[in-house]
Amino acid sequence: MMGMEYFFCTKQLTVGYNGKPLIKDIEIRLKKGQVLTLIGPNGSGKSTILKSITKHLKSICGTVYIGNKSIDTMSNKDMSYQVSVVLTEKLKTELMTCRDVVATGRYPYTGMLGILSEQDNLHIRNAMDLVNAWELRDRDFNEISDGQRQRILLARAICQDPEIIVLDEPTSFLDIHYELELLNILRTLAEERNITVIMSLHELDMAQKISDLVMCVKGEYITHLGTPIEIFQKDLISELYDLSNGSYNPLFGSFEMERPKGEPRVFVIAGGGTGIAEYRALQKKRIPFATGILHQNDIDYQLACDLAGEVFFEKSFEPIGDDVFQSALGCMQSCGTVINCLKSYGEINKKNKILYEEAVSHGKKILENADSL
Repeated sequence: MMGMEYFFCTKQLTVGYNGKPLIKDIEIRLKKGQVLTLIGPNGSGKSTILKSITKHLKSICGTVYIGNKSIDTMSNKDMSYQVSVVLTEKLKTELMTCRDVVATGRYPYTGMLGILSEQDNLHIRNAMDLVNAWELRDRDFNEISDGQRQRILLARAICQDPEIIVLDEPTSFLDIHYELELLNILRTLAEERNITVIMSLHELDMAQKISDLVMCVKGEYITHLGTPIEIFQKDLISELYDLSNGSYNPLFGSFEMERPKGEPRVFVIAGGGTGIAEYRALQKKRIPFATGILHQNDIDYQLACDLAGEVFFEKSFEPIGDDVFQSALGCMQSCGTVINCLKSYGEINKKNKILYEEAVSHGKKILENADSL
């Protein structure tokens, strides 16, 4: 039996369809108020797991516990006191206003006749306010945008007063403004109301920011379960998504397209974030380039390692040494064009100034950015 410190847990859970296992041995342990995000390629089974832990789909074997109770022993009504679900299925609503849809979240609490009390109406209003949707209350649910619909469905889930909210790709139809708002609301529910949140997300940068735990779903087993710091590693994410034609950059939380092939034709003198736009511009134009001289703790260095053909670098906080300077100079001399991103130089990178002066004296084509290439 699970220990009391965990509020939600699965034991040797196997999920699938029609008795055919898809993912085996799923072990999740969550405390109250924790946010767990499922990530992984499309079709890897994230939705299947979410449907199984909410009893929308019968699991093949194993158990899901909420508190100390197995969900197998819970009626649908018992479940609805504990768990709210926002799945991607289109809701069938005939002539329902948005407020009506949110009100269905109160049904577990109303009597046989479904009559809403003053208290229920207050819950409905508060939930709609929380997702900034009160002004939609009289609109027909079928006539609003996908993004607005997503907020109404979240309001309905909140209105149910659950201890757990389960969401399948809740940000799919949202523009960035509402995406951030929605994730902030979920984080607030976890922090202030101690609600446990379990969801799947496509956006890795968002998953990195909102989650306490992240679960990687691929093939027939869960490949990893850990904190964002443990999960968002270059190799782990590249393997999870089979990135053969690009790479994952944990610092930016972003995927990068593959580096341009061939010998460097452009040398970029950069540092302190000045090179990022140029590296991406050169990548788009498919122009192979080298860059330097960067320090290893420089933000430019992180991206240069993904996109540049060659990177000349020095240890963090150390003045640029002669060896790396000579190597960078040799490479720069074999490039036709130099882009100098630096406007000023400090004590530890003053050799970049000499590098630039050498480029000028050798009559290199000097540009301030890649646009004119």
